[in-house]
Order: sequence, then structure tokens, then C-alpha cells
Amino acid sequence: MKTIIVPVDFSEPSEIALKTAASIAKKFDSEIIVLHMLELSDSWMTTNEDVLQQQAVFLIKLAESRFREFLDKPYLKGIKVTPIVKRYKVYSEVKLISEKHNADLIVMGSHGTEGFKGLFVGSNAEKMVRNAQIPVLVIKDEIVDFEVKRFVFACDFELENLPAFHKAKAIADKLAAELILVNVNTPGDNFLSTKDAFKKINNFLHEAKVSLEVEIFNDYTVERGILAFGESRNADIIGLPTHGRKGINRFFMGSIGEDVANHAKTPVMTFKL
Repeated sequence: MKTIIVPVDFSEPSEIALKTAASIAKKFDSEIIVLHMLELSDSWMTTNEDVLQQQAVFLIKLAESRFREFLDKPYLKGIKVTPIVKRYKVYSEVKLISEKHNADLIVMGSHGTEGFKGLFVGSNAEKMVRNAQIPVLVIKDEIVDFEVKRFVFACDFELENLPAFHKAKAIADKLAAELILVNVNTPGDNFLSTKDAFKKINNFLHEAKVSLEVEIFNDYTVERGILAFGESRNADIIGLPTHGRKGINRFFMGSIGEDVANHAKTPVMTFKL
């Protein structure tokens, strides 16, 4: 894990994300790219009016100045930290920066059950998660020493989830964490008998070429099942696959992925299929 990106707006959740990234970076000797987006419209930078251009330059200089104080933290000592100020929207800039620097992970802060605020208002957080080609770790509570012992990965074990599973397994292996697989079984149209569920799971594990146990956890909704199972296993991370621009896959219909990230006390990591 060579490069970690942390989008910040200088808020408390941003610093929590930065501390988490620093803890991970120290374990893997990673570089951290700290990214701040002004989200200026193109008109600010292309207009012929000197006043608007000067204001845009002022905002960029102000962000650079705030960076100096924001990054002057003891927990960043010994870590290579590169601050970057960009002017466009969150999701597009993160995607471009991650590709340019061949980043392995994005760490972002959240306000929890109230949803994403500040930098990650409205659809920006959703678009960033859905557009990021690399895993995104959403964290909202400060963890002094981010040590992952139990990594819960939840999916429906359809074969389309194989790429997300392999990414999750690779990260769990790097963190020397136990990878705990779970399939949440719910009443209704998607209900499967134990026999049918394990038939699908065994086919998935065969295609993945791994020998791991999978637990079937019954609950009324997928979201409740994931949260309850994660809590019961004292998970340090809950992993979820996503479909990117197409939204959450069939297993994570509607806003379940976002709901899990918002309501989980545990950090949540998403993997784009």
C-alpha cells in the first residue's frame, strides 16, 4: 500500500480521516496525498475580469496557508505528505489524482448518522465512492492506533462480486487481518434455503480459488444484518462491494451501502466492481 489519498476540508472529520491514514501509512511506509478541492466553477478561472481571477487566486493561496497549519501535526512526522489544492469537484479530482499517483486507498471522513456533510455534501460523496477505482475507507470516529484484526466482507456471492472480494482479501492480507465472509439472508423474494445459499457460496469460493468459511446471517433487512453481524464479530472494518455509476449492486439495493456507511460505528470500506 504505497499511496493513500485523503480528501480534506479542514474539518474535524477530515482530521480523523488523516489520523487514520497516518496510522495505516506508518505500517506500510506509505505516502499520503492530502487533497483539498475548492470546487470553483470554470468561470472563476477563465473569466477576463481581473477581480474574479484575483479572488480565485486568493482562495487557492488561502487553502495552501491552511494546509501548513493543518499538516503540522506530530502524528504525521516521518510520513511523506504531499498537499494538493484543486479547483474542481471532489469525485473527479480524486479519481484523476488516484490514477496519476497509482494510489491504493482513499480515506474520507464522515459525520455518521447525519450523513456526509461539509466537503462531502449531497451527491459529491456518493459520486466519489462510485467513481473511485480503488477502495474507499469511510471513517467517522477517531481511532488512536488503527489496527485491523477482523475484516468483515459482506456480499451476495454472485460471481460479479469476485473482483471486489479479491481486493478486500488483498487488503486484509496486507493488514494481517482475519477475513470474515458473510451472506445476509432476508425474508421475501431474495430468500434462499440453506442448501441453495451454500450452493451459490461454494461456487463463488471455487471460482475465487480460496478455501474460507462463509457465515449465513438471517435478518429482516440486509443493512440491519450487516450492522448486527459486524457488531457481533467485533469487526474493525466492514467491506461492501459497489457497482460505481450503476449504483449499489442487486444485493445492496437502494441506499443500503450508504446507510451502512452512515450508521455503522465501524469504519466501512467500499470496493467498486
